[in-house]
Amino acid sequence: MSLLITKRCINCDMCEPECPNQAISMGEITYQIDSERCTECVGHYETPTCQKVCPIPNTIINDPQHTESEDQLWDKFVQLHHSDKI
Repeated sequence: MSLLITKRCINCDMCEPECPNQAISMGEITYQIDSERCTECVGHYETPTCQKVCPIPNTIINDPQHTESEDQLWDKFVQLHHSDKI
């Protein structure tokens, strides 16, 4: 499941540089997460770093529109980071 930045976002710029998949970018109003690139930090960290650095609780949540198993997140990680090495 990818993550979702809610309207609680204050655009503090903490999450974007922390994303190892470059899945976070500035949207029209607040930051947004690209579900095609978000692996919830699977393959990089034990927990999503964007959630850890966000100063506003419950601002970055699981995106109910993009549910994925841990195996699917691992597959996405491999595709994002190892496709050029195959």
